Amino acid sequence: MTEPVRPEDMRVSDADRARAARHLQWAQGEGLLDLDEYDTRSREVFRARTRGDLERQVRDLPAAPARLPDATARRRVFSDTAGGTALRVLTIIFSTIAVVNLVAWGIVSITTGELLYPWFLWTGLPPLAALGVLYAFGIGRPSSDR
Repeated sequence: MTEPVRPEDMRVSDADRARAARHLQWAQGEGLLDLDEYDTRSREVFRARTRGDLERQVRDLPAAPARLPDATARRRVFSDTAGGTALRVLTIIFSTIAVVNLVAWGIVSITTGELLYPWFLWTGLPPLAALGVLYAFGIGRPSSDR
């Protein structure tokens, strides 16, 4: 006759590991863990095979709030994905170029005393169109919005 498996020896799923990782992330955000300890424990969480392995990483932490934020639940225009970061950087660069050209056009128009051809639009509209296409195809948006 085989003995029943002890609860701490039960295998864990990827979802169990993800919950434990969110618990550690919450604890680090609350200042309960420094970055080195968070890093070490996170690695151990993703190596964990049993409930006991997971329990050892979070047992000395207070209980996390009942509803920890899930990475897929974020509702931001620019997500924290690599595509979102790239889109943010491109937006900053393109906006800076457009504003500098608009200001230069304005200064030249004011100092010459006549309203010049709005050439600044050629530096502003193409990047704006490119960003619009990237966003339309889902680059930089959370996956739930696609």
